[in-house]
Amino acid sequence: MRLSDLQHKDVVNIVDGRKMGNIIDVDIGQNGEIVNLIVEKKRFFFSFFNHNEVSVKWAQLEKIGDDVILIKILI
Repeated sequence: MRLSDLQHKDVVNIVDGRKMGNIIDVDIGQNGEIVNLIVEKKRFFFSFFNHNEVSVKWAQLEKIGDDVILIKILI
């Protein structure tokens, strides 16, 4: 699977069912494994000047489906 394949999938938190956004980047560790997914939060009208990224640890990823990536983040 390529990063470009992941970028087209919606990221959904299974804790509350909320769509988090889409993957825009990844952090790669020194051993070459993905450590974090960088998710661009959904944009709202008033959030253009706010920080619009969230880092999701690879361990928080539950499943990669055909159209969606399920993560588990306790809020």
